[in-house]
Amino acid sequence: MREFQYSRATSVADAVASGATFIAGGTNLLDLMKHEIAVPGRVVDISRLDLDRIEPEGEGLRIGALVRNSDLAADHRVRQSYPVLSRALLAGASGQLRNMATTGGNLLQRTRCPYFYDTAMPCNKREPGAGCSAIGGVNRMNAVLGVSDQCIAAHPSDMAVAMMALDAVVEVEGASGTRRIPITEFYRLPGDTPHMETALDRGDLITAVLLPAPKGGEHRYRKVRDRASYAFALVSVAAVVRMEGGVIADAALAFGGLAPMPWRVSAAEDALQGQPPSPALFDRAADLVLSGAQPQEDNAFKLPMARRVLAATLADACRMEDPQ
Repeated sequence: MREFQYSRATSVADAVASGATFIAGGTNLLDLMKHEIAVPGRVVDISRLDLDRIEPEGEGLRIGALVRNSDLAADHRVRQSYPVLSRALLAGASGQLRNMATTGGNLLQRTRCPYFYDTAMPCNKREPGAGCSAIGGVNRMNAVLGVSDQCIAAHPSDMAVAMMALDAVVEVEGASGTRRIPITEFYRLPGDTPHMETALDRGDLITAVLLPAPKGGEHRYRKVRDRASYAFALVSVAAVVRMEGGVIADAALAFGGLAPMPWRVSAAEDALQGQPPSPALFDRAADLVLSGAQPQEDNAFKLPMARRVLAATLADACRMEDPQ
């Protein structure tokens, strides 16, 4: 780790004006600094700012950026009205990390692609123009959707997948004032600029995440990983499904482990609406989700896995027997 200056922000305005790298829980940033992937000259501690509350916001909730993952998962309003979020949080990391990790930091955590963490290997996300070692390399954990010939890194967050299914909005304070960014517009696909991962500008600070009025129906989060805990998703599915009169009245689906960002395909959701649940219908939805996939040799297994996980998740949410 390289030498850096440290200070503590006294207000949101103070933090934004600093132009420095922010630290709160530090569960990802400190690792990046130890590996010298992130080498900030100045770090500003925002952990004492008044951004650690969960409050009503209209018919929904306002979640402060410094709310710890463990507190968010345990909140009775989240567990009752947004259980897919609680389940996704509990599926991520370990209890110790959830006690430190923050809502804002979770949204911004970096990929766990091994080449991103290996500074001896070329990586366009770490060093633009260097090349992508994962393409043609060891890429079992990497993305199969939304990739480019510059980067195939997968997004690691469980929480963000659930937030995507819930139509969350990210509140940001920056030099130009307050902005509210739908989470569908918050993340960027790699394209030719894989080092640019979000819609944030330099100095922007996430202050809150806003959840709209609760969606009725069944909430499910299913995660397939290599071991029972402290492992990133090979494939995960967040589903919110509402049934009426034996047909699917409404469905929201988001996927983890498949893309450089939490992945959502509105065409797949539209295909489910108004239809009685069936294995054939779920397979059609999977076709739409996986359309345009570009798997590598090591991660092609994610395509049939995603199909099975989606079918099982939808069958559970529709109260059917597992179709597999």
